Amino acid sequence: MTTTRTARELAESYFTAWEAGDFETMRGLLADDVDFVGALGTAQGAEEALAGLKGLGKVLEKIDVKVRVAEGDEVITWFDLCTGIAPPAPTANWMHVADGRITRIRVTFDPRGLLAGFADRA
Repeated sequence: MTTTRTARELAESYFTAWEAGDFETMRGLLADDVDFVGALGTAQGAEEALAGLKGLGKVLEKIDVKVRVAEGDEVITWFDLCTGIAPPAPTANWMHVADGRITRIRVTFDPRGLLAGFADRA
């Protein structure tokens, strides 16, 4: 018997895998044609989305989830994005799930601290 995970469970797995640097697990959560739009860029498809997440993952220290709200196939996670190069960035992540996979991700935060941190590393 197989069970389909809820949108909330998929979001929890996504953030747990990202924080752990487990991109193989993350790949299994994303639809092949996932659509990502965020403060630092956009990505079409799972491989492009993973490339962006891996890039940010290089400086990621912690994802401090404050609240997660799920309604049907929609999940919003409010968290502090904690990196080694900038102060924590309060962040909102909105996901849509269909057929047991994450199909759309929208992320918003003030990117100025991260951009300055990346510039200092260059």
